[in-house]
Amino acid sequence: MGGCRKKSDAPEAKEAVFLRRKITLTRAMSLAIGTMVGSGIFISPKGVLQNSGSVGVSLIVWLACGILSLFGALAYADLGTSITKSGGHYIYLLETLGPLPAFLRLWAEFVIIRPANMAVVSLAFGRYLIEPLFAPCHAPALAVKFITTTGITLVIALNCWSVTLSANIQTALTALKVITLGLIIVPGMMAVGNGYYENFQEGFDTSMVTLDKLPLAFYSGMFAYGGWFYVNFVTEEIVNPKRNIPLSIMMSLIVVTVCYILANVSYYAVLTPQEILSSEAVAVSFADKAFTSISSVLPILVALSCFGALNGGIFAASRMLFAASREGQWPALFSMIHIQRHTPLPALLLMLPLIYLMVSIGDIYGLLNFYSFSRWFFIGLATLGLIVHRYRHPELPRPFKVPLVIPLVFTIASFFIVGTSLYSDPVNTSIGCAITLSGLPVYYLVVQKTRIPGCCISKFNSLTAKLQILMKVAFQDVQTY
Repeated sequence: MGGCRKKSDAPEAKEAVFLRRKITLTRAMSLAIGTMVGSGIFISPKGVLQNSGSVGVSLIVWLACGILSLFGALAYADLGTSITKSGGHYIYLLETLGPLPAFLRLWAEFVIIRPANMAVVSLAFGRYLIEPLFAPCHAPALAVKFITTTGITLVIALNCWSVTLSANIQTALTALKVITLGLIIVPGMMAVGNGYYENFQEGFDTSMVTLDKLPLAFYSGMFAYGGWFYVNFVTEEIVNPKRNIPLSIMMSLIVVTVCYILANVSYYAVLTPQEILSSEAVAVSFADKAFTSISSVLPILVALSCFGALNGGIFAASRMLFAASREGQWPALFSMIHIQRHTPLPALLLMLPLIYLMVSIGDIYGLLNFYSFSRWFFIGLATLGLIVHRYRHPELPRPFKVPLVIPLVFTIASFFIVGTSLYSDPVNTSIGCAITLSGLPVYYLVVQKTRIPGCCISKFNSLTAKLQILMKVAFQDVQTY
């Protein structure tokens, strides 16, 4: 659909308009760790404990989520080295199961999943940044939302400006995240070493454990690990992807799983389960009790950690929209790149309005359950697609090949969690399901372009050309896959 292509007699490679391979192994690991260690480990402990019913079961849930995420990551490493296009979930569904499930994933991503996910992380950013200013009272909701929208706007602006700048910021903030986790883990382990075991003594008391709530505990835990798949969104920008995709994903998940288990043990060594459940910001409560000398600094570090997760998530998600537009399932404007900045400017700008809308809702845990259904259903479909793809195309080279039992286990677990969530939280899950299915008429009316009147297509192409000139964007000159 529409758009005028940049003309050039013989464009030099250095002047050509395309997304450069600037994501090294270090940057890929920073992207994965930086998006996983965002707000999750600082807000999810409450959700995991609340729905698991006991300290011991919550720790098992954290470990199980780490192992399950590793299985999914291994499957995605297989997909990422055999299907060399950017776009992550969307492109894998398109290549393995066809255009309809791919479009529904795209629709869910930009109507539910991405805005709600970014809203959850950004609300945590706003809360942690401003909460200390109002202590011991809670910060006003309006103030939190103002800081939140400011943070989102800044992240979008950074990603529009420069790939290198946003990647370097991501690397620096990832290092800061590790330091922040260290400030939680070290005093917690010292407390355990000094004999603070009270909160673990009845850790496996199952009287409060209810099976119908466990899927919601897994949603909170999987949210904290969410981010291992973002490396696959930027496959075409990764240096030596056949080596660096598997390495970055596996190394990142191992590091994060160990850190998460130790961080949760530290929380329980210092805070009682009741204190965690009553806290709006678990890391702040931990700092207030563990070491008052830097209690005012830790919330700022956590806020910066959330900022890094926002940066990584928006950096990666814009590439899915870019890839879908290139495949003809989204308006052509969104497959264009700024001719000087070499960033997918239109794809980045499209995310702002819906994120603002989700921020206005403001309920972190409601948003978490709201979008988790669609996210894990489609990730499960993508790993199922790997199994189908293996049988349909056994001749394709696979630089990184995993046993089929790994994607099979992940697919079954994802579908089980999604299915039981219909019982655990039917309202939010049903809303998420309904919004996903609302993409069906859009697919048949808009994506099937023969159904659109010619006059509408002509007007849309004219609008696309005008926006292209206004934003100074053009199609890629170089094929990067």
